[in-house]
Amino acid sequence: MAALRGNLAPRGAIIKQSAASPGLVRHRGRAVVFTSLEDLARRIDDPDLDVRADDVLVLQNAGPKGAPGMPEAGYMPIPRKLAQAGVKDMVRISDARMSGTASGTIVLHVTPESAEGGPLALVRDGDEIELDVERRRLQLHVAEAELDRRRHAVTGPSVTIPERGYGALFLRSVLQADEGCDFDFLVPKADRRTPG
Repeated sequence: MAALRGNLAPRGAIIKQSAASPGLVRHRGRAVVFTSLEDLARRIDDPDLDVRADDVLVLQNAGPKGAPGMPEAGYMPIPRKLAQAGVKDMVRISDARMSGTASGTIVLHVTPESAEGGPLALVRDGDEIELDVERRRLQLHVAEAELDRRRHAVTGPSVTIPERGYGALFLRSVLQADEGCDFDFLVPKADRRTPG
């Protein structure tokens, strides 16, 4: 396992480097973005999907709050048209998790997650993303001014918190992946990360 950091994962992300394709552990490619699990399911096998073998698949809103529940969805499938052409692996990035038995060049647990306003939420189709496992870097090559513009264009929270019940408790209290996805009230205050 390797912990990655960079402007796309300021609080970290992980990759199972032993399962990654050697030719992809240092890679720069164009982002193909799926905004949710539903969007991924709807479009991944569309023959008209604008995707190439050297692109980077990005799944947003699959983290602790975004999905919600951080499902085991990080093992994004290879788009059908590429799989049929013999593509076996691509760089894939998400704020989700996956089984430890899965393999591929897959970056998981991007923190902070999309639903928390993390940089992963700002990625758009066509953006350049660079993965360098040796240097432990995950970089989004978009000018800071453009990222600020995108941040300011977001209107309202990306997750609707119910007024009461378990859903409300979960969404108000669940911590990010780098903090164990525990409830904040179960963690001693001295052990909690300070915001930002």
